[in-house]
Amino acid sequence: MKIAAKSAAAFLLPLVVAACVTLPSGEDKRRVDSPNFDDRRPNYIIIHQTSSANVGAALRTLTDPARKVSAHYLIGRDGEMIQLVDESRRAWHAGESWWGGLTDLNSASIGIELDNSGDEPFADAQIAALLGLLGELRERYRIPAANVIGHGDIAPRRKVDPSPYFPWAKLAEAGHGLWCGEQVATAPAGFDPVLGLRALGYDTADLNAARRAFRRHFRGEEEGGDWRPADLDLLVCLLAQKNKLSAEAR
Repeated sequence: MKIAAKSAAAFLLPLVVAACVTLPSGEDKRRVDSPNFDDRRPNYIIIHQTSSANVGAALRTLTDPARKVSAHYLIGRDGEMIQLVDESRRAWHAGESWWGGLTDLNSASIGIELDNSGDEPFADAQIAALLGLLGELRERYRIPAANVIGHGDIAPRRKVDPSPYFPWAKLAEAGHGLWCGEQVATAPAGFDPVLGLRALGYDTADLNAARRAFRRHFRGEEEGGDWRPADLDLLVCLLAQKNKLSAEAR
């Protein structure tokens, strides 16, 4: 019994001593600043609509600490541009999202809010201001054309913005985003549209939501339902365009 007691004491003693040791405090840390760093570079631009009546209401929402939502830029219907968050910082605009396997879009993107109710066309002055901003941002951060996308694309189960009124074709004419105005490809036999959607970037965990988001963006409609042959052809065309742009950027 004495031997057992001694063995137990020998086992417990290091634990007791360890419990009494004071761990190093933050003041004991050594810091040597290195010049070898730069700011994080955004690789995506996410376009939103405010769904508000006017820019003042949108501004109150985007600057309210209780709402915990923001964007880097807000563009009014008259083309007024308001910067809300520095481009080097992480604005809270994407929320729970997924695109091409990336789940933290806030950390990798610039968020642009367009003041629009969702039931109206986007004003010409607003789109002109947006095109100017897109040109500056993409040049400054070398953002690929295919990486200009909508909030509804990255969060298809939660978001439907920008609405079908948004002129994606006009953006593509200026070199921002993907678009296939005329079908230049035909889906081959056996083409899998689910894999195609994922290759484009969509989260297909909720296939109907992803398909609806795809149609909203690239067809300007809100229809769900089964695949149509024209959808498959469009998807093949967009994938070919994305691959072409990627090859040209290398």
